[in-house]
Parts: sequence; C-alpha cells; structure tokens
Amino acid sequence: MRLSALGLAAAGLPVNWLRTEIKWPGLRLGRVLNATAAIYERPSFDSLKVKTFWRDQLIDLVGTTIGDGIPEHNRVWHEVDKLGFVHSSSIQPVGNFPNEPQMVIPESGMLMEVTIPYADANRKPRMDAERVYRFYYHTTYWIDGISRDINLNQWYRIIDDKLDYHYYARAEGFRPIRQDEIAPISPEVPLEEKRIEVSLSRQLVHCYERERLVFTSRISTGEELSEGDHETEKGDFITFRKRPSRHMSIGRRAGGFDLPGVPWVIYITEKGVSFHGTYWHNDFGVPRSHGCINMPTRAAKWLFRWTQPIVPLAEQEVREDYGTRVEIRS
Repeated sequence: MRLSALGLAAAGLPVNWLRTEIKWPGLRLGRVLNATAAIYERPSFDSLKVKTFWRDQLIDLVGTTIGDGIPEHNRVWHEVDKLGFVHSSSIQPVGNFPNEPQMVIPESGMLMEVTIPYADANRKPRMDAERVYRFYYHTTYWIDGISRDINLNQWYRIIDDKLDYHYYARAEGFRPIRQDEIAPISPEVPLEEKRIEVSLSRQLVHCYERERLVFTSRISTGEELSEGDHETEKGDFITFRKRPSRHMSIGRRAGGFDLPGVPWVIYITEKGVSFHGTYWHNDFGVPRSHGCINMPTRAAKWLFRWTQPIVPLAEQEVREDYGTRVEIRS
C-alpha cells in the first residue's frame, strides 16, 4: 500500500488520502526541523491550522498518509497523535534508543552514531558546561575517549574533524558502528560495471550494476541562492574520496551553514561536492543544497557501502585515484 500510494503521488495522479492512510503499531517520534512546524486539521495546507510546534520539539506520530497535490514533489504527511497532520518536510522521524556506554575506547578512536533525538555537545564533560553543538539522530562522530563527571555520568570525548577540537556528550546517546553495517555491497561486481546516474531535473539518483537498476532514491541537489549560484555541476565524475563522518561548514554570514557529524560522505570533486546523509531537512525532490547531493541518511549509507573505494571501519578517510562512475545530467 505504501509504495503504490507514493507511486501514484509521484506520478501526479489523484489519490484519496483516506484510502492510503497507514497506521503504525504505537507511537513514533518526529523532531521539528524548521523554526516552526504547523499542525493542520487535515493533510492539506488549505485546512485549519490547529497548533504550532517549535524547532527540536518532539511530536508523537501515529501514521503517515498522502495529502493533496501541493507541494507536488512531496505529498507525504504524518498524523500527529490526537491533534491532526504535519507535512513531512518539517519533521525528522527519530528513534529514542539509549545505550550502555563503552568501557574502553581505542586510542585511534571509534566511529559512533547518535541513537536518540539529539545529544548536546559541551565544552567540558559536565551538565553545566557551555553547549557548543546539538548532535542529531543518525549523525556520526569519531569518539576517542571517555570521562566521568562528579555524579558518575559517563561522557564521550568527540573529535571535531574540521576544527581539530574536542567536545563532550553523554555516552548513552551513542552506539558504535559495527563492521557488518559498512560491509561492501555486491563487491563481486567489477568496478567498471557499477554506475551512478543523477538526474537534476527529476531529483533522483539511480544505481546500476551492468544495466540492471539496483537502487534509487530521491535527492536534493544544488540551487541558486541569494548569495550565489550553487547548482550541482553536470558531467562525469568518480567517487574517489569517502568519509563516514564530516563537519561541514561555510562561513557565518547569510547563506552559510555549520553542520557537524554529516554522515556517509562520498566526494566526487576536489571542490568538495559530495553525496551525503542529511539531517537538517526532509524535503527531497527539489534542489536545496550548496552544490552537494543531499540524500536521506539510510540511502547515503547504502551508497557509501556500494561504491568504491572501500573504507575500513577504523579509517576516518580514504582517498584513491579510482572510484565508482557518476554521471550527472540535466
């Protein structure tokens, strides 16, 4: 039901949302991504607005459905428990899965993922220390130490791979990435027989083995912004450099960004254009980036595993003179 409903919506065909409603067994959480998120009486921006939530507030979700035809590229709405409906572009679906802290951290560090809606990163391993960043669900970081505060709470020491600095966050919010999670996908297929196609007009990525389509995902590529044209460059590239985590930032002025823990980064140009996971928006299908190819995080992780070069679990970065072919077209 889910795929047929979304397929009809993507094709621009009329869909009765009452017939495509999907209920979930129990509550799920959604984190507000934007400054505000409005709850509507029905899954339509033309219906009555009944409540407003603010950035980083958590909302109880009970289902998902297809709404009316606007916006055409994204007709998915979430049902909010006992309130109404919120458009999916405003919400990051999140889990809340605390972990037992690791007792020993290798000196070289350990790759970990946030498994709660967000974890605050402080200057020092104390609750009353200055908060520097907020680390969000499914972002990834390199952990290279562990400390205890006076209340015996455990804090991980987190490497900032861009600023050469350390932060501290409560250990319960992170879990180690396992070797099997990043094991290569279809490694038996020769490098020259894998190919990635990016369609800028359709905002889609397709992955092929020989001529067989094996994976597809909606994306958000570069757009023309007020401070300049950041449209994603067309042409032929290779995935020559990969990082499982990267702090990405450009300036502090209007149009800048500061994004720690960007997961599953696959570079295709020396200027830094890459495929990567995205936690700051959930509105794939339209251009929204500074030139990179934004992907849902699970899709970016799949692509990270499928492409070459292969990144060993203990490595923060791999760069080679070869990689999987990428064709970016209009």
